[in-house]
Amino acid sequence: METNNQNLSTLEPNENPPSLYDRIVNSVILKMAVIFFLTILMLIPLNLVNDLIQERKFREVRVSSDISAKWGQSQVVSSPIIAVPFKYTEETIEKDAKGKESVVRSVVEDWIFILPEKSEVKIDVTPEYLKRGIYQSVVYTSNLDVRGTFSKLDVESLNLTKDAINWSQAKLVVGVQDVKGVSITPQLNFAGNTIPMKMNGKLFTLFPNNLVADLKLTGEEGVVSSFQISYELKGSKSLNFLPLANQTKLNIKGAWGNPSFNGGYLPDSRDVQDSSFTAEWNIPSFARKLPQQWIGQSQVYDFQDLALSEETIDYVSEVNASSAAQSNAVSNDLDMIQVNFLPEVNNYQKTTRVAKYGILVIALTFASLFFTEIIKKQRIHLIQYILIGAAMVLFYSLLLAFSEHFGFNIAYLVSGLATIFLIAFFILMITKNRYTAFLFAGILVLFYTFIYVLMQLRDYSLIVGTVGIFIILAVLMRVSTKVNWSQFDRK
Repeated sequence: METNNQNLSTLEPNENPPSLYDRIVNSVILKMAVIFFLTILMLIPLNLVNDLIQERKFREVRVSSDISAKWGQSQVVSSPIIAVPFKYTEETIEKDAKGKESVVRSVVEDWIFILPEKSEVKIDVTPEYLKRGIYQSVVYTSNLDVRGTFSKLDVESLNLTKDAINWSQAKLVVGVQDVKGVSITPQLNFAGNTIPMKMNGKLFTLFPNNLVADLKLTGEEGVVSSFQISYELKGSKSLNFLPLANQTKLNIKGAWGNPSFNGGYLPDSRDVQDSSFTAEWNIPSFARKLPQQWIGQSQVYDFQDLALSEETIDYVSEVNASSAAQSNAVSNDLDMIQVNFLPEVNNYQKTTRVAKYGILVIALTFASLFFTEIIKKQRIHLIQYILIGAAMVLFYSLLLAFSEHFGFNIAYLVSGLATIFLIAFFILMITKNRYTAFLFAGILVLFYTFIYVLMQLRDYSLIVGTVGIFIILAVLMRVSTKVNWSQFDRK
């Protein structure tokens, strides 16, 4: 009887093998595929955050442009030009009603323009931040001292007669890019005489705005006299100088620790400190596009006032070169000395650069969470993956919001700590294991510190970032060897 009972017990069917549905649901391969899909799906909220950053950045640019329009735009300074009127007879052939041709002579007045022989310019700039709400723009006040001499008029090379030149109506012209920046009327000292300068925009088309002084010369000998112009000029973002003299010496100093020297000429010497800078140029006229003397008006330069930042400053020359090719001006930004007063910290630019690494941080975090799930043999639901991903996306919104009020560094620290604490506490509630929560918090600290370091290494960010990602991949490969992947195949 006992034997029969034993035989019956051995004949009982074994536990049913897992169904196809259970295999699919519990498949590690499927879990990895879904996590990969979730990582790609996180690009949607990341793009929304990037759109928000660009919107706030565009708002800052609009406010900055509005401040500049009221204070003074980017200014362009050049050496003065002497303009001397002359008359000549022009012959034209006209036909009457019967078709008979006749020669008509008329007296035409034009201008001779003379550039300085030597020019020595000293500019003292005081930049500062001008705020409106949470936004701010870099503006400056500059004191300029321009001195030099003019060369004698070469009448023969211009094919003129001395009798045709009206020296008594000779004028000295100084260009100003934005007249809002002229706070004090410039005073000209020419040949020992002090002459006030007045705005006269209809007489000349040399500059966007022309300040004119009547020299009232008695003859060609008066041209070689020395001159001095002192005035105060306000502007924003950049200060530009167009060297027109046969030999130009320029010295610029300012109370700003983040200048950028651009344009067509780099300084011969520079000294940039934390809160001040000094730069000096010595430029001959070999690259100048204008002759020393010429006849007939033409637009001297075409200046493109672009919004500059640390990211775009290296490409401004290319943009200006293409736009200047379509202009009728003789000179452009590439013929100028340009000093840009960049903001010390551009919060929106830095936040944009951090957001570019968002998908990388999310992917690495999901990979770390997946290996934690495998090693600890504790299932983490996909909904929990989504919540962790949402917390990591929210980090960039926190960074953007805090940086507008407290600066980028403090905002990064506060946003990073808040995100790490939230995710680590969530992991603790899921696993009920403090060690796992602290380990995952350490991983997130490593990731966010790595991204912050990349932000500081502008010239070496590519090599450091590539090597860092290579090391992280090597660590993940090493961790994967600790997992017995064949056990999932048997299941």
